[in-house]
Amino acid sequence: MPVQPVVVAIAILLLGVAVWRLASAWWKYRGRRVITCPENRRPAGVVVDAGHAAATALGSAPELRLSSCSRWPERAGCGQECLSQIAQSPEDCLVRNILTRWYQGKVCACCGRPFGDIEWNGQKPALLRAGKISVEWNQVPADKLYEVLAASLPLCFACHMANTLVREHPELVVDRPAGHS
Repeated sequence: MPVQPVVVAIAILLLGVAVWRLASAWWKYRGRRVITCPENRRPAGVVVDAGHAAATALGSAPELRLSSCSRWPERAGCGQECLSQIAQSPEDCLVRNILTRWYQGKVCACCGRPFGDIEWNGQKPALLRAGKISVEWNQVPADKLYEVLAASLPLCFACHMANTLVREHPELVVDRPAGHS
């Protein structure tokens, strides 16, 4: 007996819904996050096992578990009570979103150019730390993010690259007085 087109359409629709649910759970729970550790009430950097969240998202709410924490391995046996913070507000604790909010309305500390939308796959702005040293976001541990942001200035990508060049290769830099070509 031939398969009815309606059955095929329903199967494709159900498969599409399943794939969408899995992908959206993975997307929602991927990335580094900053939470408040319930044990010591201090920031901790965590990563949710997004693959596990996606794999358990079909029948009900995804099951969350950590794949890493800045307090591990010392506190690896904890009950992961911090997951309730992530479940309650997954976007608010995502490092990428914390940084986006921090740059909003700011201008580059060197050139004064205002920050627009952040390019996550390209020329990301950086942070200007004490001693005029610029650092990229991935160089900042998530559990120290708020502390570093409080002590840093925003720096655009171009100024970050110039700062890095001057710091790492001073022999390539010619410092001319203003007004001279």
